[in-house]
Amino acid sequence: MLTGIDHLVIVVPDLQRAVASYGELGFTVVRGGKHPIGTENALIALTDRAYLELLAFVVPDSPHPWFAALAKGGGLVDFCLQTDDLGAEIDRFRRAGVELSDPMRLTRERPDGYQLAWLLSIPPADRAGALPFLIDDETPREERVPREVSHPNGTIGIETLTVAVRDARELRPIYARIGDVAGEIRRDDFQAAGFAVRIGPHVVQLLSPASATSPLMGWLRTRGASPYAIRLKSRGGGPRPLDPARTLGVPLVLA
Repeated sequence: MLTGIDHLVIVVPDLQRAVASYGELGFTVVRGGKHPIGTENALIALTDRAYLELLAFVVPDSPHPWFAALAKGGGLVDFCLQTDDLGAEIDRFRRAGVELSDPMRLTRERPDGYQLAWLLSIPPADRAGALPFLIDDETPREERVPREVSHPNGTIGIETLTVAVRDARELRPIYARIGDVAGEIRRDDFQAAGFAVRIGPHVVQLLSPASATSPLMGWLRTRGASPYAIRLKSRGGGPRPLDPARTLGVPLVLA
């Protein structure tokens, strides 16, 4: 069963700068440690069990597709869903026509030396970004995700993740198999239209440009189908866009 968004991946050129910048925005940022694939991260954990991952490469070059995003400005690159039965979800995606990979093991060593391990399944390259990758923990999830979930800016969770895609209609039958799809939606601020799907406590919007002046046009041209913007729940009142210079280019709103 899919239980919600596990985390959103934000690729940054300098992890120390990113930690400081998000800290200045009122987030509590916790160093996560290093992966054996040449990356390190810092995490912003939320009370809804999701988190934002600030991820940097510690190698001069990498074949990983997220590395290529750095040359295009970095920022929001991918999203991951939680599952309590990875094998069953892989089968469900495959029945929907999406050949998710067989489970792959990945690890991370926390700064305190604790070794974390989990299994991942990723969509094919031509669907990456438009569809999530999945995670299932081997070590306790409570060890992978920081316990510090209180933030000075009042953030408590993810309200909406917006994903830019070329044709939302083509993806709707797939998402209808894995979540609760709502009716068609239109976002005038993005000059875009598509649909929303609820997965656990979270909403993912799949949007396509509805006009030639949509900001999603440029994003799709340079970055391809991928997560575009985040709206976070907070205790701070009405919608408040955060400074993109400090979010390192991520369109991020506290609501």
